[in-house]
Amino acid sequence: MKWYKASGIINIEKPFIKKVKAGRKTICLVGFEGKLYAVSAKCPHAGADLSEGLCVRKLIVCPYHRYTYDLETGKGGEGQHDFIETYPVETREDGVYIGVNSVWDKLIGR
Repeated sequence: MKWYKASGIINIEKPFIKKVKAGRKTICLVGFEGKLYAVSAKCPHAGADLSEGLCVRKLIVCPYHRYTYDLETGKGGEGQHDFIETYPVETREDGVYIGVNSVWDKLIGR
C-alpha cells in the first residue's frame, strides 16, 4: 500500500467534503462528526462527482440521483446493489494521508 498526502486540508475538525488526488486516483475525502473517510469520488450509478454531494448519518449522498453510500464500507443504500471503494486515512503530524493499494497488492491480498 502506498500513502499519499492530501493537499489543501487545513481544519479537520469542521465537517467538509473535498476532492483530492492520491496518486492516479481521484478521492473524495470527507470529514464528518470528527472522523475522516476516503471514498471513490465517482458515483458508480451515473458517474457524478460525489464531492459535490452531502453527508447524512455517515452516508455520502450523490448529487445527481440521491443514491447513498456508507462512508465506512462503501456499500450502496437498500436496493442499489452497488458500492464505492473506500480507502484508509491517517492523520499524521504533517497532514492527512490516504492509503491506496496497487493492483498487485489487491491480487496478493494485502
